Amino acid sequence: MEDVTFIKQRLAKHVKGGEAFTPVEEMLKFAEFNMLGVRPEHLPYSFYEIFHHIRFTQKDILDYYKDPSYKAPSWPKDYWPDHKAPPSSKEWEVLKDSYFEERAFLIQLILNEENELFAPFNQETDHTLFREVLLIIEHTAYHTGQLLLILRELGRYPA
Repeated sequence: MEDVTFIKQRLAKHVKGGEAFTPVEEMLKFAEFNMLGVRPEHLPYSFYEIFHHIRFTQKDILDYYKDPSYKAPSWPKDYWPDHKAPPSSKEWEVLKDSYFEERAFLIQLILNEENELFAPFNQETDHTLFREVLLIIEHTAYHTGQLLLILRELGRYPA
């Protein structure tokens, strides 16, 4: 039992980042609104596009976990925004707030003693909460590296 509690605590910590990658909230401090839609030379995405994708994917995985009648969005179309920059500063704030609220919900799922990490969460698959959490951690870490690269390419993040 103590081993599972330890694993849950480690997973929750890794969801936030900072172990092997810079936490998203740290990078957001350097992301000025007027640069969010800039695609650095030779890179196919802007900071906004990647952050939007991180948030959308996190939400999609949570929806998959929570909703027995889940229907997958269309890949890749639905996973990326239609524009390089947020339409407004208000929508940017909503996007950030949604990301952190959903991340907090994920952490609550992980730490909830009633939720089993290794039991399949429905009868149609062998997918577990542990699998879904690892997907979110891995996906966020991958794209967080891209966010950092974009910030550095734009001269916004110290080397």
